[in-house]
Parts: sequence; structure tokens; C-alpha cells
Amino acid sequence: MSTRQEKQKNETQIPKEIIPPFLSPRVVGMLADEVTKTMIHRLPHLFPSPKESRKKRAKKVKKLEHSIILDTSAIIDRRVMELMHMGLLIGNVIIPEGVLLELKHIADSQDTVKRERGRKGLEELDRLKKVRTIQVTVLEDEEKHGKIVKEVDEVLILVAKRYKGRLLTCDYNLEKKASIQNVFAINVNALANALKVTAVPGEAVHIRVLHLGKDITQGVGYLDDGTMIVIEQGSEAIGKTIDVVISRVLQTATGRILFAKKI
Repeated sequence: MSTRQEKQKNETQIPKEIIPPFLSPRVVGMLADEVTKTMIHRLPHLFPSPKESRKKRAKKVKKLEHSIILDTSAIIDRRVMELMHMGLLIGNVIIPEGVLLELKHIADSQDTVKRERGRKGLEELDRLKKVRTIQVTVLEDEEKHGKIVKEVDEVLILVAKRYKGRLLTCDYNLEKKASIQNVFAINVNALANALKVTAVPGEAVHIRVLHLGKDITQGVGYLDDGTMIVIEQGSEAIGKTIDVVISRVLQTATGRILFAKKI
């Protein structure tokens, strides 16, 4: 062998003392376990035990139990917000992230009315965070069977179940869906109807007739709380304020309609 070939052979050979010993997967796993144990022992705050994690989750659930959960329609409606500012509703308020995302989409809408309502809703939430009697909590996405739930209505129901909360909405279909799944849901419109002034047959009312009813002989007026009064033979009094007497009360899914006769 020539001197040049011997030199090249010596250059390509790696000294045995610097070649790392072969490690089997089992040995690597054992070393990784030991490193993890050491890290957990030295930095316990970075690696909470499963028991501690369960305790933290349980503590969080306990803290947020019996909260009020708001959906997008209730925030945009703003009547619930006013009740909270008045101090009639207090405690924890939960807003899922999906609801905030829906509000943002509405606030970014090309439709002027929708955009304005969405922005007002976001402003009301920001204002609500400053109320001392209210604690606003924004929850991250919920999981069901190991998968992230994307549908906002389903998230709201899951949150209400987990925290034994009250779901406030203006969405009739969501209210019924929640009720079927044994979730306590309150429709803001039903709440508003329950707070309206109760009129009984025989009661006299001073009211302004605003427009025609379904029948061309009828006139229609409204009480201060928005309750509709249909006045028989009231078409001739449109634009005038007259005295009427309530003849009957009709309860519908959307509220009460009063029927009256001119005095």
C-alpha cells in the first residue's frame, strides 16, 4: 500500500474512544424517564401532578357554578346588560370564545345595521367587565369525546351543563333545544313579556290610535311597554287619543294582544 493510500485510510477512520456506545430504545426510554423525574422534582410548578390538575379543574368548575351564560343574541339585544348594570343580575357571567367570534363577524358585516349591533354588543361586554358585581369569564373551546366542538349552540349547552348555569338567549330554537337537553334556558323575550303590565277585561285605558288593524274597521295602539291594543271600530280615530275599555286578552307565543272597545 502506498504512503498516500495509508494517509487517506487513517483520515477516514474514527478513533474508537469517541464513538458513542449503542443505546437500545429501552435504555433511551429509561434515561428519558429519569430526566423527567428529576425535572419534576426540581421544578414542580412546571409539571403539576394529575391529581393537582384535577383539583384545579374541579376548583374552577366550583367557582363558576350557577353562572349566567350569554349567547350572541342576548348580548346584541342589550336588555340583559341593562339589568346587570342596574344590579338586578349579579355573579359570574360566562362568554364562550365562539360567541365573541360571532360578535366580531357581525361587527365586520357589510350590512350597516348588523355592523352597528355587533359593535354595540362588543362595547357592552367591555363595559360589563367594569361592573363590580359582575365577574366576566371568557371560556376557551369546549371538547366532546376528545373533539373540539365548533357549533356555538352546542358549546353553550355544554357550558351550561358543566357549570349548572342559566342560559340567556333571544333565540327561540336554542331555548327549546336547551330545554330538551335539561338545560335551564331563559328567553329574554319571554322575560320581557312577563314584566309587561297586566291588563284585565273591563279596565279603562287612555290610548293613541296609530294605524289600521288587519280588519279595515280596527284601529291599533300600543301601551308604554309595547303591548298591542286592537280597538274595534277604531279606524276612524287614527291619529287621535281616545278612551277604550279592554274587552278580552289574547295570549300568544310572542306575547299578549289586548282587544278593546271605544267608550
